[in-house]
Amino acid sequence: MAHEPLTQAEVLLEGFLALDTPEGFRAELIEGEIVVTPPPDGDHEDYIGLIVDQVARRACTHMQFSGNKGLKLRSGGGCPKNHAIPDGTFAPLDLRLFRGADPWMPCEGVALVVEVTSTKPQADREAKRRCYARGGIPLYLLIDRDAGSVTLFSDPADADYRQHLTIPYGKPLPLPEPFAFDLETGDFG
Repeated sequence: MAHEPLTQAEVLLEGFLALDTPEGFRAELIEGEIVVTPPPDGDHEDYIGLIVDQVARRACTHMQFSGNKGLKLRSGGGCPKNHAIPDGTFAPLDLRLFRGADPWMPCEGVALVVEVTSTKPQADREAKRRCYARGGIPLYLLIDRDAGSVTLFSDPADADYRQHLTIPYGKPLPLPEPFAFDLETGDFG
């Protein structure tokens, strides 16, 4: 019985899903490129901790957090479905999105993803931003350590966000519903 030949995108996706990365490393498939990232440094994790703490204490909606949760996102062009691992993923607690989820889960219901720049800052600034917008994730928070700034992308449409607000470290950043509080960034510097 003859089988249909696999497309290049299907071969890439199969190869990606079969990867066995070293402990602590993570592999993502972003716009047709396999990206392997080493474990984060302590400053990277400190930023994430500061954000998680503020969301837990101040958000008007109780949120559930997952660090390094694999998300399946729509692809662009001839690329296979994107598989991104945000540094942080927030979803309303009442949805319980993470309970029983596969390692690579759909992004429906995710309220906010967070990235802190590290070894590949351009991927966070551009490719991942487009992936999250294509996935319809309402809010993308980017902590850009090189620029000393925090950017909130919102209003996703097609392959990008229609709005963004960038502030330097030290200024408050208003987070809209379902968070509805000003994220303090004074400790980010």
